Amino acid sequence: MAILKDILYKVPITSASGGTDVDINAICFDSRKVKEGSLFIAIKGTQSDGHGFIDKAISLGAVAIVAEKLPEVISDKATYVTVKDSAQALGIIASNFYGNPSGKLKLVGVTGTNGKTTVATLLYKLFSSLGYRCGMLSTVVNKIVDKDFVSTHTTPDPIRINELLVSMLEAGCTHCFMEVSSHAVAQGRISGLHFIGALFTNITHDHLDYHRTFESYIRAKKGFFDGLSSDAFALVNIDDKRGMVMLQNTKAQKRTFALKKMADYKAKIITNSIEGLELEIGERNVWFKLIGDFNAYNLLTVYGAACLMGEDSDTVLLKLSALTTAPGRFELILPGSKFTAIVDYAHTPDALKNVLETIEHFRTGQEQVIAVVGCGGDRDKTKRPLMAAVACKYSNKIIFTSDNPRSEDPLEIIKEMQTGVGPTDAKKTLVMVDREEAIKTACMLAKEKDIIIVAGKGHENYQEIKGVKHPFDDKEVLTRMLKMFAN
Repeated sequence: MAILKDILYKVPITSASGGTDVDINAICFDSRKVKEGSLFIAIKGTQSDGHGFIDKAISLGAVAIVAEKLPEVISDKATYVTVKDSAQALGIIASNFYGNPSGKLKLVGVTGTNGKTTVATLLYKLFSSLGYRCGMLSTVVNKIVDKDFVSTHTTPDPIRINELLVSMLEAGCTHCFMEVSSHAVAQGRISGLHFIGALFTNITHDHLDYHRTFESYIRAKKGFFDGLSSDAFALVNIDDKRGMVMLQNTKAQKRTFALKKMADYKAKIITNSIEGLELEIGERNVWFKLIGDFNAYNLLTVYGAACLMGEDSDTVLLKLSALTTAPGRFELILPGSKFTAIVDYAHTPDALKNVLETIEHFRTGQEQVIAVVGCGGDRDKTKRPLMAAVACKYSNKIIFTSDNPRSEDPLEIIKEMQTGVGPTDAKKTLVMVDREEAIKTACMLAKEKDIIIVAGKGHENYQEIKGVKHPFDDKEVLTRMLKMFAN
């Protein structure tokens, strides 16, 4: 329980009517979850507007309302508070209601188009191996020490974030590593949180279905850094030309990392093979289990962050060298099979390019690369032909299939992908809407030492079709098919 005036601390209020000494038992932005003594925050969402449910919330027992505009009829049963931005207010209110747990542990956020999950996972694993009790909020899973909690969003809503942070504190956690999506920044989900550090991996073509323009997407990422306090650090990849943009206007301590440019934290790739990476970092040559140039950046990000958090550099490198990647991120399936099979979450043109370029680096020239690729429905359509073009450039055979079609017709998605296929590449493409059949066909086509890459879903264990999530796991299907075609 909290008092309304206390949980409104630092919320920019434009007006208030009614008493603010009222007791608040719960906060919510979904009217269906309102109970007696609740504070209801009316949010303008992408699907519905909470302002239309204010009266319902009061009828269910809400004693206070936070909104951007008042309803035409005011009830004497509730206190009304108006704000300029309800979503931003929700974040601050949620943090206050739960006692500002983010300020009681070391919270580090990771943003960027690609690499967020791998970096957050490696940080969680690294600091756990260093003896700390850690939490993680990620696309794959939310973790509190060694317990897993289902993740439904890359970055949860502010109420769920604070609930999880409180649980982390109760479990004795001192650190939390969190993916920060552009949606989360734009929608105020990280409002009210105190970060000791922010990491920027890269930014490429994605989420234009939501942000509309690439400039808006960049601004959303930059908004995370703009909100940092002077006691935080901002560590950015300056091999990405937007890296320095992220540092403009931030109050945080500015630090950089790079493979190609001079930076505060710099690495050089010595060996890059299917077995792993050898990097020169500082004066040390270290072997890592992760694969590919993109993982060299991920490892360097984690190394720089750990050093900025006061950890011994040699110890960090030693512990990092023993770690494996996040599930579904360039994950080898049944190593030792007659052909190499890889599952990866790559669902943007740049991520797919990184994965296929890594495979290209390992090839002797005799193997075929067979790519199974799809694009999600109800998402950025402009990347579909780009994904197809990338797949064609680096692969000998491409099977276009469904990903998570959601409300769209998967065949129509594939047709949009095919507009990126040039006339000379058309003959090496197949269309197979059924994803399991596509994976099976790739295995049937593969000869000894060929390389199969199944891209797009990575760790996901479902396929969303017409609003229903059906069990489907690329790794499980590919493992089964590899065993079937073992001889």
